[in-house]
Amino acid sequence: MKTRPSPLLPRSLVLSALLTLPLPVLADQAFTDCLDRLRTEAVQHGVAQSTFDAHAAGLEPDMAVLGFLDAQPEFVTPIWDYIAALVDDERIADGRAMLEQWGEVLQRVEAVYGVDPATVVAVWGVESNFGRNFGSRPLLTSLSTLSCFGRRQSFFKGEFFTTLKIIQEGHVAPERLTGSWAGAFGHTQFMPSTFVRLAVDFDRDGRRDLVDSVPDALASTANFLRRAGWRTEERWGFEVALPAGFDAGLAGRRSKRPARDWVKYGLTRIDGSPLPEDTPVSGLLLPAGKEGPAFLVGRNFDALYGYNAAESYALAIAHLSDRLRGGSAFAAPWPTDDAGLSRAERRELQRLLLDRGHDIGEVDGMIGSRTREALKLELEALGLKSDGRAGQAALRALREAGPGPR
Repeated sequence: MKTRPSPLLPRSLVLSALLTLPLPVLADQAFTDCLDRLRTEAVQHGVAQSTFDAHAAGLEPDMAVLGFLDAQPEFVTPIWDYIAALVDDERIADGRAMLEQWGEVLQRVEAVYGVDPATVVAVWGVESNFGRNFGSRPLLTSLSTLSCFGRRQSFFKGEFFTTLKIIQEGHVAPERLTGSWAGAFGHTQFMPSTFVRLAVDFDRDGRRDLVDSVPDALASTANFLRRAGWRTEERWGFEVALPAGFDAGLAGRRSKRPARDWVKYGLTRIDGSPLPEDTPVSGLLLPAGKEGPAFLVGRNFDALYGYNAAESYALAIAHLSDRLRGGSAFAAPWPTDDAGLSRAERRELQRLLLDRGHDIGEVDGMIGSRTREALKLELEALGLKSDGRAGQAALRALREAGPGPR
């Protein structure tokens, strides 16, 4: 005997009932429903049901990751702040130490993949500070949340399923898979799909492990760059000087021209000497407009750009690699009267805020929302306008104000 179905409630009553529920409850229910759908899709992508149930069934959403979708630092941070924090004396010293410590591995990596040690180590330094900052967000939590909420859900579903396959194949233990909000993980911060395509087992232990194997991470990074078009023995680019009245419309990383054209337009090396004869076909990069530093960049710069599609990011790695080889800081100044802070200076600024009674959390050199808000309040109390940006002017003001509560 079949049970007679209950009559459906009007949609308006259903919506009214739902709207009375707290937002976290609605999010949790939507997430649970989404996971049910993902379980079916995961099997179609090669994930065993037992794997999904063991590692995904008990997940809870982390709605905080949605706030990062449109706030990546490469796109919202002034270039002089971005470079100052990523290429400072501390990272250069650490990078040179890594070049020495891992020299034998890096030589073998270069022999196999054709990417020089300084470039590989520069990627390592920018991506995880040489293994010190992997990121603390569990990949399965972040990626499942992004698979169910926000934009680009299709992309993140693929990364979520791939992460489950990495666990299923035994490359990295699930508890070791923590990383960025978007799912990048390991010493050189590969996305799961990039791991599957390009990670290598360089230490030959039967696993591709970017978390607990530095050789695997360094070799995988070189493999990525080689596959992205890296050309052995070709420079990424170099700083140039522009003539007076230069037409900035000629600039653009993709608008590549032979060196003879740039000579015709009046470009020289930053010291005024002619462009080198071996200058490859290059585009002109003006990261802060023609009043700031200018660079001719070639195919190897494009390979670095492919690692994380932001020109500021590629420039940071390129510049750090030059500094590791003994090169100098950029000669042309940034077009600002308030330069950025190194990580040591950022930590000093945080300590000064703590001394003056602001609860900003750990002194880590990372300028987050609490540091910005405290800095804004402190500077306004000193009679200075502030949007919370941590620059040289803010640090000077705090130094002059001295430690201790007001």
